[in-house]
Amino acid sequence: MARERIVILTGAGISAESGLGTFRDQGGLWAEHRVEDVATPEGFERDPELVHWFYNMRRAEAAKAAPNAAHTALAALERAHDVLIVTQNVDALHEAGGAQNVLHMHGSLARAKCATCAAEWDAPMVMTVSDPCPVCAAQATRPDIVWFGEMPYGLDEINAALSTATLFAAIGTSGNVYPAAGFVAEASRLGVRTVEINLAPSAGAALFDETRIGPASTTVPDWVATLTQR
Repeated sequence: MARERIVILTGAGISAESGLGTFRDQGGLWAEHRVEDVATPEGFERDPELVHWFYNMRRAEAAKAAPNAAHTALAALERAHDVLIVTQNVDALHEAGGAQNVLHMHGSLARAKCATCAAEWDAPMVMTVSDPCPVCAAQATRPDIVWFGEMPYGLDEINAALSTATLFAAIGTSGNVYPAAGFVAEASRLGVRTVEINLAPSAGAALFDETRIGPASTTVPDWVATLTQR
């Protein structure tokens, strides 16, 4: 079997089966808080204590979660093909499942940054508004999360990977958040084969060459098997 160059975009759906909530869940943290209050620079400026509390809770939830069969299947896919996992998720479940080539385009709960000097470092489990930046000492530390209105990480690397890919897959993502939602259109323009794996068709489902519907923990291993069987 020829070695594929695969770009995989993952969203909240792949982590949901490990117990982590999504924007659209009826229960949990997101149901209790407006995105504008906890996931924007303006919200952080208005009430940094609330924002830190919110991400401390998310960090604690993520620390208790374990990777599921979808995460471990993608790690196995890395061993058979050239794979870049681009995730919108801020947890570390891909890495915990064994994946090594992971790009967190929306940042990571495990990292902190300074809103004054932009220094970055490993985040403690609990962050507070009084935490000083280890570089400039400003009490302006924040989670290293890409909030709404901010530029995602790694776009140049993602576009370069798409330009040489033979296959693009989107797993567990709604197709509503840009620029990630536009990756399938770019892949199609470049002639890259595309597949969507989701609980239900996404907003951009019609753009994909193939759609596989079902829980990520079963559909992803089944899909990976088609690419690794020799």
